[in-house]
Amino acid sequence: MTGVMAAASAPADNAGMHGHGEYKMPGGKLVVADVAIDRGRLAQVAVSGDFFLEPDEALDAINAALAGQSADADADVLAAVVQAALPVQVRMYGISADAVAVAVRRAIDAAEAA
Repeated sequence: MTGVMAAASAPADNAGMHGHGEYKMPGGKLVVADVAIDRGRLAQVAVSGDFFLEPDEALDAINAALAGQSADADADVLAAVVQAALPVQVRMYGISADAVAVAVRRAIDAAEAA
């Protein structure tokens, strides 16, 4: 089991908008999302926080699955994308697909408000 504390990488400088969102899951941990939006799509997503995922590669799968999604997607759609990207054997401690979706949606909203 490995702790996840730092974002994978900063959003690309050439993307149109950047946003940062946070969500403390009730009874769980902090989930942070940094996004870059380009032409209405998530160009890059970096999820981080004080949660645990097993195996470590699950975080890469989450980030990759969210990249390319519409910036208009609601939290339910984003949660379904996250859940679909994770193999059955992934263990999530202090985090859920719904919590990731809320953090990402908040990051999108922050980018659009800027």
